[in-house]
Parts: sequence; structure tokens; C-alpha cells
Amino acid sequence: MASHNFFAELKRRNVYKVAAAYLVVSWLLIQAASILFPTFDAPVSAMKILVVILAIGFPIALAFSWAFEITPEGLKLESEIDPNRSIAQHTGKKIIGLTIALAVIAAGLFAFQLLRPKTTRAVEGGAPATPVQDGLAGARPSTPNVQAIPEKSIAVLPFDNLSRDPDNAYFSEGIQDEILTRLAKVTDLKVISRTSTQRFKSTPNDLPQIAQQLGVANILEGSVQKVNDQVRVNVQLIKAASDTHLWAEVYDRKLTDIFAVESEIAKTVADTLQAKLTGSAEQVLAAKPTENPEAYELYLRGRHLWNRRTEADIKKALQYFNEAVAKDPSYALAVVGVADCYGVLPNYSNDPPKPEIEQALAAARQAIALDGSLAEAHTALGNALSSDYQFAAAEAEFKRAFALNPNYASAHQWYGEMLQSLGRFDDAIAEARRAHDLDPLSMIINVVYASTYFSAGRTDEALQQLSRAIDLDPTFTVNYWLRGQIEESRGHFAEAITDYKKAQISASPEIMQALIACADARAGKTAEAQEILKWLVARSQETFLPSYFIAAVQATLGNKDEAIRLVEKSYDERSIPVGGAGIGGPIIDHRFDSLRGDPRFQKLIAKFSGAK
Repeated sequence: MASHNFFAELKRRNVYKVAAAYLVVSWLLIQAASILFPTFDAPVSAMKILVVILAIGFPIALAFSWAFEITPEGLKLESEIDPNRSIAQHTGKKIIGLTIALAVIAAGLFAFQLLRPKTTRAVEGGAPATPVQDGLAGARPSTPNVQAIPEKSIAVLPFDNLSRDPDNAYFSEGIQDEILTRLAKVTDLKVISRTSTQRFKSTPNDLPQIAQQLGVANILEGSVQKVNDQVRVNVQLIKAASDTHLWAEVYDRKLTDIFAVESEIAKTVADTLQAKLTGSAEQVLAAKPTENPEAYELYLRGRHLWNRRTEADIKKALQYFNEAVAKDPSYALAVVGVADCYGVLPNYSNDPPKPEIEQALAAARQAIALDGSLAEAHTALGNALSSDYQFAAAEAEFKRAFALNPNYASAHQWYGEMLQSLGRFDDAIAEARRAHDLDPLSMIINVVYASTYFSAGRTDEALQQLSRAIDLDPTFTVNYWLRGQIEESRGHFAEAITDYKKAQISASPEIMQALIACADARAGKTAEAQEILKWLVARSQETFLPSYFIAAVQATLGNKDEAIRLVEKSYDERSIPVGGAGIGGPIIDHRFDSLRGDPRFQKLIAKFSGAK
């Protein structure tokens, strides 16, 4: 057959039109599948299989069009049809009409795909806030940090306490926390910290919304019932977007077997989510921290109270942790609890900080000696070293903690605060962002993220993040401590003082009065500032007051010699804040700008930062 006759025959037999129609139909099917497959949780491979089938079908369709023709009598071979009686031209017109109609539908679906909200859920990155309590401060970026939600991500919601005794709430909370902690040490998983998950009850009705707010694809929920030495744990793993159960189990065990239950749950979850387990991760999942059930219960009671973060609760938690250690001196996590209590007490009490920091250092080192694989122990030591201004050693401990548990939000938070105080703003922002990603609803972390932006001079971003933090919890007074710092830096002194008075509701009144005095002095109200300074000096004779804040007032009033003397004193008493709601120590605190040209102040800065 001559080439011109061949191409003419292709045209006569509608091969070209069938090819065009097939491509349009294939496009339409792919568009429809891209919408429907995710709806029915079809595996990723389903789309690949569809494309392969369509590709294989293309030459088959062309061969079929060449060999056959549709006639009024039905499907016949071309060789059996008289060319003069062929109706192929009429059929071709129908094919063209159908192709155009399908192309319009496919184009509509394509436009829908482009314009509709993305099916991949996203979580908005925020800026943590820094409380007085944990020395945090935060501000958010001007544009939200949007991150796709990884499939290997999970939040462990609070377990329901089904025990008759409501006092057993600490136990169900502890089981949830232990499972979460084990999962967090699996590097291949993203695990949300308990601070954020505690806002939600177990078995909620709006799982997809909660998962999106937390930035996870999966939810683990459950219940705990404890009667004497018997424990029943009921758990279920749910894919949040479709609210489908991936796995569920009920465990009836003796209290002495609870660690095995926690290990089995954590390992099953990791396996179900196809998380890669290293040898060390498998050891962590199977770990049995203590053989003493009484020590374990004391530890859970201690953690329950420590998480409340009030002076009274922390001191009561310290008592429980010490009792747990007395029951089992080798219980490393209980020793970490002791270190954590001493480590945060300076932020919640009016006690002199140096003795508590020394106790935190000793306990953290003891915990590492008992079990050097605990990220919690290295984090506790890093926090204590940072509070003791041993920043190089603290950095090494934080990085060791990240290697052991990349999902430990507190480690990223405290490390970020330390970097902030040293003026390493880009690194500080990155750590605060990571902490927020792991604990997006933690108010403390929300005011560290905002504060790091403020300290870096990115005021607009700080205000935007802080606005989100206030929307999250307008009763969290540290928000207003930070906003006062920002307003003061912009010369809005009346607004700053209003915010400091709001923060004074739960913060130290002496510290807030010192900040008000600084704002008054910078506003030209020298007499008012002097009056507050006089009161602060008198108070310092009656009770411990951090010398750092009195030094800030002296510096703002221009009393350089006294300000430098008090900053040196605050170094010795370890009252210089690391992090803090926009304060963060003399390297970044603008209240000390008038001293920066003084060699004595420069020497102190070098001493504080560890520079030679």
C-alpha cells in the first residue's frame, strides 16, 4: 500500500479521531481519579496502575479502529465491508462530537483541580510565647509557615479515665504520656507533644479538624481503667482525614505488666504507620524504666503535677519524684523528674536561683550516669547548664538530646531560648519553629517563637505571631509581657505599661514594676521611675529580688555605675534571664544600650557569653 493511500485509509477508518477521543477520555479518567481516589483512601499505586492500563490500551484502541467498523448490522471487519457502503465518515462525525463534549468535561475537572483547596492538609506554623515561668518569649512571622502534613505523623490524645476513683486521672494521663514518649523517639515519626494534645478529650467528634490543627495525619485515642493491681487499656489508631480505624486493641494486664503494654502499643503504631525502626529505637520501645510498680506510680503522680507548672505543684512533684527515687535508686526517669523540677523552679518561685540550678545540674548528671540514652536527661542537663551560663556545654547536651529524640519539643524550645540570649537569631528562630511544629498549641512555645522574632528585630512578624498566640488563649498573661516589650521598643510607652499591668496578674509584681519603671524613664517620667526604683530597693532588703531587673531600671535612668554593679551581681546569683519575654539577657536587652561602650560592661558580656 502506498504511503499516501495508507494515511488516507487511516483518515477514512477514523483512526485519527479515535486516537484523539482516546486521549481525551484518558485525560478525563485521570482527572476524575485524582479526585475520587483520595476520597476513598485508595493507595498511591492505584493511580500508577490506571495510567499503565490507559497507556497499554492506546495502541489496542488504534488497532481496533483500523480493523473494525461499526455498522447498522453491528461490528464488522473492514475487509468484509464494501468501501462504497461504508458509513465511517458518519461515525467519524459522531466521534468528533463526543470528543468535544468529553474535552469540555475534562477541562472543567482540570479547572476544578486547580482552583479547589488542596487536599493535602496543612498546618500553620506559629511563634511561641515565652512565659516568665519558663523564660520564654515569642513572636510570629509576618507570613505563616505552611507545611504539608506528613503521613507518618501522630498525636496521642488524652486517654479517658474509666476508673471509679477520679484520683486515678494521673494514671491514665501517665499511660498516654509514656506511649507518646516512646513514639517520639522513633526518628521516622512526627509526634505532637502532650501540651498540645491535652486540649482535646479522647474520642472527639471532629478528628479531621483536630488533626489539621495539630498538623498530623493520624490520631491515637484510648481509655484506661485501673482497679487495684489490674489495668485495662483500650486503644485505637485512626486515620484522621477519613476517620477510618487502622488498628484497635484491648489489653487486660497486671500493673506489673504495664510497661510491656506501652511497648506493644508503641511498636504496633510504628509498624502500622510503616515507620523505620533502628536498633536503638526498638530498644527504647521495649524499655522497662523500673521494676518497682510503686516507684512508677509515684513518678506518674510527679509528672502529673509538674505539668501544671505552678510553684506549689512543682514542689509537690519534686516530693513524689524523690520518693520514687527512694523506692528505686536506679530509676533514671524519676531522677530526671528531680532535675526538671529544680530546673524550672527559678521561673516560678521567688527563691534564689543559684542553689536550685546546682541541684538541677547534680540530678541531671546522675540521670545520665544511670541511663545515657535518655533524651530527657540530656535536655534537663542542657537546660540547667544554660541557666548556669555554660552555653557551649549546654549546646552539646541539647544536640545529643535531638539525636536521641528529635520530637522532644522542650529541648528545641529551651535551646532556642539560649540561642536567642546569645544573639544567634536565625538559629533561635529555627529552633522555636521546630518546637512549635511539635507542640503547636503550647502557649509557652507560642510566646518563644514570637519573642525570637522580636529579639531579631523583626517586629512586624513578632506582632503577627503574638496576635495568633493571644487568639489562642487571651488569658495567658505572658502574651502581654511580650507585647509590652514590643510596644516599649516602638516608643508606645502608655500601651506598654498597660500590657505590663495585665501581665502582673500572674507574674512577679516586682519584675513588672521594674519594667513599668523602665517605660516611665524612657517616656521622660523620671520622677515616677525613681519612685518605683526606691520601692524595689526597699523590697530587695526584705526578700530576694533578681538584681538584673533593678539593674535595668538603673541603666534606663542613666545610673551606669550602679547598673553595671547590679548586672555583675545578677551574674553571680544566676538571675540573668535566658530567653525571657523579649528580655533575654544583656546581649539583646536594649535597656542596657547606654552601657555598651563601657569596657566593664563589655567584659561582663564576654564573661556571660563564654567568649575568651
